[in-house]
Amino acid sequence: MKFRDVIDKVFVRQSARAGLMLVIVAAVTLEATSLIQYIFSQKGIREEATRRAESQLEATKLKILNIVDQTETAIHNSVWLAQWALAVPDSLVAVSRRIVETNPIIVGSTVALVPGYDKKHPLYSPYCFRSPGEEKIRVSSLATEEYDYTSQEWFAKPLELGKGYWSEPYIDVGGGDILMTTYSVPVLDAKGRQAAVLTADISLDWLTELVGNVKVYPEAFSMMISRSGQIMVCPAESLVMRATVQQAAENLGDTAAFGDLNRSMLAGQSGSQIIRYRKTTTHVFFAPVEKTGWSMSVMIPDSEIYGSIRRVGRLVVLLQLLGILMLVFILRSFIINQIRYNDLNDRKKVMENELHIARDIQMAMIPKIFPPFPERSDLDMTAEIVPAKEVGGDLYDFYIRDEKLIFCIGDVSGKGIPASLVMAVTRSMFRTISNHENSPAKIVTLMNDAMADVNENSMFVTFFVGILDLNTGQIRYCNAGHNSPVMLTDSKWPLPVEANLPLGVLSGFKYKEQEITIGDDDAIFLYTDGLTEAENSSHELFGESRMYEVLGTRRRSEEHMEAIKAAVREFVGKAPQSDDLTMLFIHYFRRVHLTLENDIKEVAKIAGLMEQIGSERNLDPGLVSSLNLALEEAASNVIMYAYPKDTAGALEIDAFMRKDSLEFVLTDGGKPFDPTAAPEADVTLGVEERGIGGLGIFLVRNIMDSVTYSRADGKNILKLIKKV
Repeated sequence: MKFRDVIDKVFVRQSARAGLMLVIVAAVTLEATSLIQYIFSQKGIREEATRRAESQLEATKLKILNIVDQTETAIHNSVWLAQWALAVPDSLVAVSRRIVETNPIIVGSTVALVPGYDKKHPLYSPYCFRSPGEEKIRVSSLATEEYDYTSQEWFAKPLELGKGYWSEPYIDVGGGDILMTTYSVPVLDAKGRQAAVLTADISLDWLTELVGNVKVYPEAFSMMISRSGQIMVCPAESLVMRATVQQAAENLGDTAAFGDLNRSMLAGQSGSQIIRYRKTTTHVFFAPVEKTGWSMSVMIPDSEIYGSIRRVGRLVVLLQLLGILMLVFILRSFIINQIRYNDLNDRKKVMENELHIARDIQMAMIPKIFPPFPERSDLDMTAEIVPAKEVGGDLYDFYIRDEKLIFCIGDVSGKGIPASLVMAVTRSMFRTISNHENSPAKIVTLMNDAMADVNENSMFVTFFVGILDLNTGQIRYCNAGHNSPVMLTDSKWPLPVEANLPLGVLSGFKYKEQEITIGDDDAIFLYTDGLTEAENSSHELFGESRMYEVLGTRRRSEEHMEAIKAAVREFVGKAPQSDDLTMLFIHYFRRVHLTLENDIKEVAKIAGLMEQIGSERNLDPGLVSSLNLALEEAASNVIMYAYPKDTAGALEIDAFMRKDSLEFVLTDGGKPFDPTAAPEADVTLGVEERGIGGLGIFLVRNIMDSVTYSRADGKNILKLIKKV
């Protein structure tokens, strides 16, 4: 048996043991989680049921108290009228009639005199009432032999208490002949004696409907009792006004269940209790109705409150069991596939390593050291390539041949390894062909024909080739379906390009060449569509307008590049990169070149150089003369002292015409000499007193705004700058 097989079996055995423990822990965790959730859910449902019941009780109580308050207000507002009518007892009937007429909720009213108060009327109680279903108000007398009103609760209690009083509900056989309750107040005469009782009867039919409609849950029911425990409202109509709560409990055989509840309600308390009613756990919520002495309750079976959560709980247990079974199957599959995964992981690591090597090879094919030509002052360049994957299909390239900058940028269709291979082929073909061809159109044509002949996968490359003459600023270029570069001069504008086909699409296609001349401090920005088509999380594109806005804020190549990258990062955010992104920035500075041999006669050529610069920049003749003098002094110093006598040598003068300055760079291969280190000439001394030398560098320093010296690669480099 192979060692690897042994390792695999050991690993599988350990995985099985760990998996079994995982199943056990998962089962215990699931059950514990379910239990905790059930407890807290039950608590929440209980609290919700309590809130709903208390809310219903409070709302119903407010409706009852509204009617109670209306009745009390009507009676209290009529006491003065009854006091005024005591002098003429026969007019008391008008007081009662007025109360019934003006208050629809009041079905009957009387002003009952205290016995003996009026000698002509020993017992006097005219009663005005409205029969159910009638608008007409009738009048009768409660002072009859069959009905002793003086012994009635509604008459005796207010006189005893000296204030308003709500009576126990009763059937008014002698008056309205309906179930009602009475609110009565004592009436005092002008001497403060109790003279009569003023009453208002209200029907309780509305109360039965109001309380009966309190439905917190479908199976819940409500009940109301009086201050004596008399059942006023309940689902069993046979018990209404015929039994107390305690009597009803005795008939149902549940005396113990209702004992504490009955005492709490009769005591005017509010709260909740759990009782066993008909072998069912029932939640009772109760609250008093102030002023009346009544108490109202809502009874909700336990199954109504917790029925749904218990059904869900059983379903959850079933789903947990299914989940555990699924976990067992998953564990089995995991163990079976683990060895396969290890093999795939090893292959993945090999592939990642190969992709990393491929990226390094790909990046090594393009220039990536910037600045690329540190010895030159006429170019400021930078470039950036960011593949969407480990390797990509974008490319750029450039090099200098015969004082011409040959450059290109391209975008291969697709991404990943296929695009990277096409990119490598494209770059190699560009280097090979452009090395001996000076026409961009010819370069693109030869590349297209070569690629189209072997393009079996129908891949193509958008491509742009340019050749910049560093002496004149002329750019000859050819575009093959690529984005139009951006020109940065005094303004920003797209370079006009012909709509040629991309490389590899059609063999024999005739590409058109174009030409433009740029000036000093002008720049060209080349990019692939990965820039303008960069997407954010909302699938919005970066677009050309944002690109132009960022490009307009800086001039140096590094600043442009950093600004563009920062803008793209901010715009894209955390969205994944959707395409390869490549940028190439070329900043050109116009250069006029002059080579002088190691002969003092050669200095005369400087005048021609300055005449050309003065004409192109339209400089003042006096300034041209001063600059010519400074250059001649500096050049004479090099020719006379840089090289040994009778030794051939050369002085290179490069003039750069900036937007606001002129820059002259004098380069020679003579012995090291720093003219800026020479002491200042004392021009206050006479000619005989001054030493030889020093006056030339004095003139140079005074004419120029900046004079600097450096030595690099065995050459003296003197840089002179004049602001214009």
